[in-house]
Amino acid sequence: MEIAKGILIVVYFMVAIVLIILALIQSKEDAGLSSTITGSSTNNFFEKNKGRTKEGKQKRWTIILAVVFAILTIALGIVYMA
Repeated sequence: MEIAKGILIVVYFMVAIVLIILALIQSKEDAGLSSTITGSSTNNFFEKNKGRTKEGKQKRWTIILAVVFAILTIALGIVYMA
């Protein structure tokens, strides 16, 4: 059981570090009030294919790693309760 705890902790810290790095290197997504004033359109080619861009992939991996981080947090809580 101690080996499983050790492996979970190592994976937990690796996921946490990668998640922090991914969150820090992402660009700001929304334009805020200026898009309301200028009336920027979201019906263009870039918006339709945003998931295929570098930013789209970073966002997808950030979400995936956040879910994995939450699952690992729950798993570590269960392991340490037993």
